[in-house]
Amino acid sequence: MTPFRTLPLRMLRQYSLLVLNVAIVAAGLSHCTPAAEPSEAGNTVKPRDVCSDTWVATDALGRSLPTNKEAGGPRAGKTVGIFYFLWLGRHGDAGPFDISKIIAEDPQAMQKPDSPLWGPLMAPHHWGESAFGYYVSDDEGVLRKHAQMLGDAGVDMVLFDVTNQVTYPESWKALCRVFDESRRAGNHVPQIAFLCPFWSPPKVVRELWEQLYAPGLYPDLWFRWEGKPLILADPELSRSAAIFLQDQPGDPIELTAAHSLSQTFRADRPFLAVGGSFPTWAARNSGLTLSLHRESPNGQLISQRRCETVADNAWLMLDFDEPQPAGRYCLTVSDPRGKVGWWTSKTDVFPDGQAFADGQAVQGDRKLQIRFFDEIDEQIRKFFTFRKPQPDYFAGPTGPNQWSWLEVYPQHAFYTTPGIPEQMTVGVSQNAVDGKLGVLSHPRSNGRSYHDGKQPGPEGQDTSGRNFAEQFQHALKVDPQFLFITGWNEWIAGRFDAKFPLAGAGPVTFVDEFNQEYSRDIEPMHGGHGDNYYYQMIAGIRRYKGVRPVDPVTPRPIVVDGKFDDWKDVTPEFRDTIGDPVSRDHQGWNPKLRYVNKTGCNDLISAKVSCDQQNVYFLVQWNRPATPHADGRQILFLDTDCNASTGWMGYDLAVAREGNGAETVTVERNRGGQYQWENPLPVPCRRTDDQLELAIPCAMFAPTGHPAAFDFKWADNIQQTGDWSDFTRNGDVAPNDRYNYRAQLPR
Repeated sequence: MTPFRTLPLRMLRQYSLLVLNVAIVAAGLSHCTPAAEPSEAGNTVKPRDVCSDTWVATDALGRSLPTNKEAGGPRAGKTVGIFYFLWLGRHGDAGPFDISKIIAEDPQAMQKPDSPLWGPLMAPHHWGESAFGYYVSDDEGVLRKHAQMLGDAGVDMVLFDVTNQVTYPESWKALCRVFDESRRAGNHVPQIAFLCPFWSPPKVVRELWEQLYAPGLYPDLWFRWEGKPLILADPELSRSAAIFLQDQPGDPIELTAAHSLSQTFRADRPFLAVGGSFPTWAARNSGLTLSLHRESPNGQLISQRRCETVADNAWLMLDFDEPQPAGRYCLTVSDPRGKVGWWTSKTDVFPDGQAFADGQAVQGDRKLQIRFFDEIDEQIRKFFTFRKPQPDYFAGPTGPNQWSWLEVYPQHAFYTTPGIPEQMTVGVSQNAVDGKLGVLSHPRSNGRSYHDGKQPGPEGQDTSGRNFAEQFQHALKVDPQFLFITGWNEWIAGRFDAKFPLAGAGPVTFVDEFNQEYSRDIEPMHGGHGDNYYYQMIAGIRRYKGVRPVDPVTPRPIVVDGKFDDWKDVTPEFRDTIGDPVSRDHQGWNPKLRYVNKTGCNDLISAKVSCDQQNVYFLVQWNRPATPHADGRQILFLDTDCNASTGWMGYDLAVAREGNGAETVTVERNRGGQYQWENPLPVPCRRTDDQLELAIPCAMFAPTGHPAAFDFKWADNIQQTGDWSDFTRNGDVAPNDRYNYRAQLPR
């Protein structure tokens, strides 16, 4: 067990420093038709397009996913990433301590830091329970489901959180192994990238290079941006960077017109960049010229750069294509625009260096940073596309090539090319209290119901995701190239006390997650809001990326005889994920908790629909010979009116094979909107080891003739609990989860 006192919580480090220092998406393709890339063996595995953007679904709140009619057609150059967490089970296995259950047991627990219901100080506490239980990050059954759910949603890549100086190799290796297996089976799965520490990334970047990228592990999973693997890290703060005077007290010395400020230094080895830290006293229109000379302010000019729109206290660097040799140099700033200066110590603090003003030596030394040449660092620098992560929720970009991870509404756009918004965030909630960085356990924090500039009280809170919707609406107006969604599966937060240095801290304090309202996970939960936020996210992604139209059914004459040749020219083929029947056997959060689920008997992979004036015909196919009926009950669910408000979850008919015979099945009507069925009618059916066909009279759909459209779903060995989660947690269904196929028939 990792000692709780050493728990490396990302936000604790981030917030403390803040307080102290105040897809490539091929053109014309939608998300389910990504371009194939070479595999490790040099072969090409082309993802099998399941057309998940054409699937239909209505969530528990009655919100239906937008179709091509509402969202428009696919839009090129739109990419979605989601924040993903690797730390579940990596910081001790005590508990699980579920905050929501603790408060339900004792409503005054937040005022009782010594209550035995709480885990130890700083210990991970769950805000709630995932639909997959209190799992750990290497549970392959959960990882397989994540690959499928995120791929179906149109998520192009997951951004791993390694901001707390821990890379969690056991977790990402397990995820890559499972995602790669699914990819090799022909499925579209998200690719991967890493969000590194905001202020000191060298250790983490080097570890990731050594563990993953340099050995060439799972290259088909590397997400590329501008042709190279993406990494969110500050490229200036490399392992070989030396920062002079970083912690020394000093003053901001203003640079005025027709004057210059300089600092000499000696580099004992080759270097690739040098720069300084420049205050602007919060001015936004500042500029200066940065120059490097040999030996002195009047020495030979080596390099020069004009810097405009300087951010307050920014590090501005001169970068060199080739290393500068060891020796004595002088960095000079001149030609100011607006108010700008250079941080300078009051005394001489490092040897063989001298501050100058207008070429004359003065007392003190100016703040410098030098990045020395290191062969591995240079390999890393050339290998990745870097984007510097901005930790602040309010400031927006403070320099070029930055990306955000979470912001309050209205979120800023982040740019690389002026005028073209490259990236922005969409978040479910934010730990901001009264416009300041805060803790989510405070009732005025920006919870899931936050909107129109305020957080409602308990009476105004619901599970419709108004915060999420407001942020998505703003992002759709700005229309960046990349959307960063926060987040998928954080689930835990450390317990702190009133000493925590952020707004809203109390006797019991939770920073990043607290309860259902004050949390930001999109992964479906057990109870509570269920899968509402998952489908809300999908709706936003569809409006951002566009949706293909549903292909109408091209029927052919069908005879239910078990020969199946007459189905060959029927289109479309309704596809499902390969290799996704539920199979899980893994330890949960503690050694006494184990999750075992072997309900996945058969792998549904495709279906077809045909029709004539008398019948509607159905074909379903498995990936391999299906097990006997005793081991897997196949059910066809039909929403005959495309209306989720009628029947059970919209299903008006259910068709199931009874007994061991293969000659007939029975179709039954729903009763009362519950999981109850009545008035069984036998209909013809034939099957082989891996296919099944059947016919249902048109009168069962529309008494006046065959229907124009209907929705349907095949299920294999679900447990018939009568709950939405049965489709997500058990057996196999086609299409996945709450989705349905839509069949549009000719008249």
